[in-house]
Amino acid sequence: MTDVRYDPKEIEPRWQKVWEDEQTWHVENGEATDRDKSYVLVMLPYPSGEPHIGHLKVYSVGDAVAHFHRRNGLRVLNPMGYDAFGLPAENHAIKTGQHPRVSTDEAIIEFRKAFREWGVSIDWSREFGTHEPRYYRWTQWIFLALYERGLAYRKEAAVKWCPNDQTVLANEQVIDGRCERCGWEVEVKQLEQWFFRITDYADRLLDDLDTIEWPEHVKTMQRNWIGRSEGAEVIFRCDELAIDYPVFTTRPDTLFGATFFVMAPEHPDVLRLAEGTEHEEEVRAYVNRALNETAEERGDVDKEKTGVPLGRTVTNPVNGEQIPMFVADYVLMEYGTGAVMAVPAHDQRDYEFAVKFGLPIQQVVAPASGEMPEGEAFVEHSADERLVNSGDFTGLSAAEGKDAIVSWLDRQGKGHQTVQYRLRDWLLSRQRYWGCPIPIVHCPACGLVPVPEEDLPVILPDVEDYAPKGRSPLAAAEDWVNVACPSCGGAAKRETDTMDTFVDSSWYFLRYCDPVNEEAAWSQDAVHEWMPVDQYIGGVEHAILHLMYARFFVKALKDLGHLEVDEPFAKLFTQGMITKDGAKMSKSRGNVVSPADIVASHGADTARCYILFIGPPDQGADWSDEGVEGVHRFLARLWRLSATAAAGEGSAGDQPETTHGFGEELVRKSHWAIEKVTNDMTGRFAFNTAIAAVMELTNTASKAFNEMGNPDPQALRFALATANSLLFPFAPHAAADGYHLLTGRRVWEEPWPAADLAYLVSDTIEVVIQVNGKVRDRVQAPADASAEDLKALAHAAPNARAHVDGREVVKEIVVPGKLVNIVVR
Repeated sequence: MTDVRYDPKEIEPRWQKVWEDEQTWHVENGEATDRDKSYVLVMLPYPSGEPHIGHLKVYSVGDAVAHFHRRNGLRVLNPMGYDAFGLPAENHAIKTGQHPRVSTDEAIIEFRKAFREWGVSIDWSREFGTHEPRYYRWTQWIFLALYERGLAYRKEAAVKWCPNDQTVLANEQVIDGRCERCGWEVEVKQLEQWFFRITDYADRLLDDLDTIEWPEHVKTMQRNWIGRSEGAEVIFRCDELAIDYPVFTTRPDTLFGATFFVMAPEHPDVLRLAEGTEHEEEVRAYVNRALNETAEERGDVDKEKTGVPLGRTVTNPVNGEQIPMFVADYVLMEYGTGAVMAVPAHDQRDYEFAVKFGLPIQQVVAPASGEMPEGEAFVEHSADERLVNSGDFTGLSAAEGKDAIVSWLDRQGKGHQTVQYRLRDWLLSRQRYWGCPIPIVHCPACGLVPVPEEDLPVILPDVEDYAPKGRSPLAAAEDWVNVACPSCGGAAKRETDTMDTFVDSSWYFLRYCDPVNEEAAWSQDAVHEWMPVDQYIGGVEHAILHLMYARFFVKALKDLGHLEVDEPFAKLFTQGMITKDGAKMSKSRGNVVSPADIVASHGADTARCYILFIGPPDQGADWSDEGVEGVHRFLARLWRLSATAAAGEGSAGDQPETTHGFGEELVRKSHWAIEKVTNDMTGRFAFNTAIAAVMELTNTASKAFNEMGNPDPQALRFALATANSLLFPFAPHAAADGYHLLTGRRVWEEPWPAADLAYLVSDTIEVVIQVNGKVRDRVQAPADASAEDLKALAHAAPNARAHVDGREVVKEIVVPGKLVNIVVR
C-alpha cells in the first residue's frame, strides 16, 4: 500500500470549511412538502461549561439520521439552539457576581465551537438561545394566550423556604433538610404561585399516546404520571371552620369505615387548620421535616407511620360521625386532593396509623362466605365481598354498594362520581432572577392585567444582587417593577416571579420553523411545512416533564387556532447512557471522558463513530479507550486504502460492468453491506451493526489489495467507494474525503446506494450441523440442495461424524437452507 497517512487534523477542518462556506445544511422555508420533508431534532441542550460525552452521543445519533434522510431524497431541517435560562447560571452569578448572561453566552460559544468541530450538519441560520429577548418575547406571548383562555392562573402552593436567606429553594438546593448555602433548617411556606392548567388536557394527553411512535416504556411512564382513576369525590365538612374538604376515593363502598381524616403535609390548609390549637407548633415542625423527604421515602410501605393531630374534626357524610383530622407524611399531595378518608380495617397504611394512634377500626366489607373476624382486625379485600356495618347499604355487593352510595351522596349534595388524575397542574412560578419574566401587572384597582402584546417583550432587567432575600431578585429592581397599569393608567407593579425553564423548552421546536419572524412566533405556512417533528432524539430522563409539557403546549395552541397538529413529536428515540469503568461519569470519580480530548487526539470522526459502534444506541455502554483506538485504526485503514486505490487503476468508483474471480466477491460484498446498513438505519437505528458491516466490507477490500494483489482495480474502487458512502452518516469527514478521492464527487450530494438483489442471491449457503441439538459443525451447501443432499453432507461433516459414529440415529431434522439436526442415542 502506498505510504499515505490518515490525518484528521487536516481532513476535518477542510471539509468543515466547505460545508460552512457553502451553507450545505441550510434549508429554506417554502420548498418542502409533506412527502419530502424530514424534521430531525435533538433535545435542546443546556449550555454549561463545554459539551459532555452525552452530547457527543445524542448529536452523533441525530446527525446519522439527518444524513440518511437527506440522501434518501428528503429535505431535512436539523436546527440548533440552547436552553439558556436556569438555576446553574444563576447560582454561578450568586457566587461570583458575574451576570448569568455572561457565563451563559461563554458556554454557548464553547458549544457552538464543539458542534462545528464535530462536523454536525446543523442549519446554523436558525440558531437561538431561549434567554434572548427575540425568543422570550414569544414565550411571553404564549403565556398571555394561555392566560386569556383561562389556562394560566394563580393559587397558593407550598414551597421550600430558607428563613435565614429569606428565599425559596429548589429541591436540589435542600440537603438533608437544610439549605445548601447556609445550613439552616428548611421550612414550608405557602405562596401565591402561577400554574398552567395542564389537567384540562389529561384525557387527550393519555389517549393520544396511541397516535405516536414512541418507545413503549416512555408511553408507560407518561400513562403512570397522568394516572387516570375512576371513583368518587366525597365531601367531608369541617363544621367548626365551615370548610368543605373533597376527597377522591376508588372505594366509596367503604365510607362507613372511615374513622379519621388525613391530610398531606403540603396541603395548603394544614397550617391554617392547626393555627390556634395546642398542636400548632408541633404541626409546623412536622410539616417542615416531612417536606424534606422524597415522595419515595414517604411512600415506602415499610416506613413507620407518623403524624400529628390537627385539633379539628370533619363530618363523615354517610353517618354524620365527627372524625379527627391528622397531618401525616404517608399522604401525598400528588394523589387525589391531598387528603384521604382513612379506612383502617381495609387499608394497610391506615391500619398501621390507627393502631399507633389508638383510633377506631371498623370493618365494613367482608367475604360473602366466611366468618367475620373478631375485634378490630385488618381485613383484606376479596373478590366476592359484601358490605357490612354500612347502614341501609349492608348486604349489597361491593360493586352494588359503590353505585348505591355514590348515588345517595349525589342526591344529598355530598359527593359525585368522577375521574381523578395523578397529574397535577404545572407550577411555573420561580422566585429566581435568571428566567423569562411573566408579562403580568398587578394593579390595586384592576387586579391582574396582561401586558399588551405591543409592549412585549418585558425585558429582564439587570440587578445588582441575584440572591433572593424574602422575595424574587426582580423585586429589587424598583424602576422596573413600578409601572403604570396598562388598563387604567394608575400606579401598579410588575409580576416579579419568572417562568420555569420548562416553559422555554416546551415550544422551541415551533420557533425553529420560523426563527427570524419578527411579526409572529411562527407563520402558519412555516409550521404547516415542518410540523410535527418527524424524529425527536434525547434522554429518557425527559420522558415525563419536558415531553408532557411540550405535548400540552401543542394541544393548547391548536385549540387556540395557532397550530394544526395534535402532537409535537411523531417519533421519539431515547439514547442510553455512556459509563466509564462501570460507573456513571463524574469528576469526583475521576472517570470523565472529555469529547474535546478525544477529538484533539483522534479526530471527530473517531469520537462519533466509536460512540455509535460501542453498542445499540438505545442502551447503555461502557467507554473503552482500547475501543477508541480500534475505531481509529479502522478509519485510517479505510482512508489509506481509498487514497491508494484512487492513485491506481480504475475510474470514478462506479460498479464495473463485468467482474471475475475475487472482483465479483467484492461487488457481491458491497451489495451485501448496502442491504445490511440500509436495514439497520431504517427505523431501529442499529448503528453499531451498520458500522460493523462497513468494517467487514473494508476487510474484504483490504484482503483483495494486500493478499491478492488487487486483481480487479475497478471492483476494488467500487467496494471502497461504497464503504465510504455507507460510513458517511457516522464519520462524515473521512468518508467525504475518501469518496471524493475515489470518485471526484461529493458523497452528500449522491443518493443513498441501493442494493442489487441479484448480488444478494448466493450459489452456496452455510448450513449448521447439530447433533442432539448442539452445534457440531458448519458446511457449505448448494443453495438448491435437497433435504437428502443436506443429510448426506451432515453425516460427512468431520466434527458431526465424531458424535454420530457408533450410535443409533433416531431422527434427522432438516430446516431447509439453515440446519440439520441428527438425533442419536
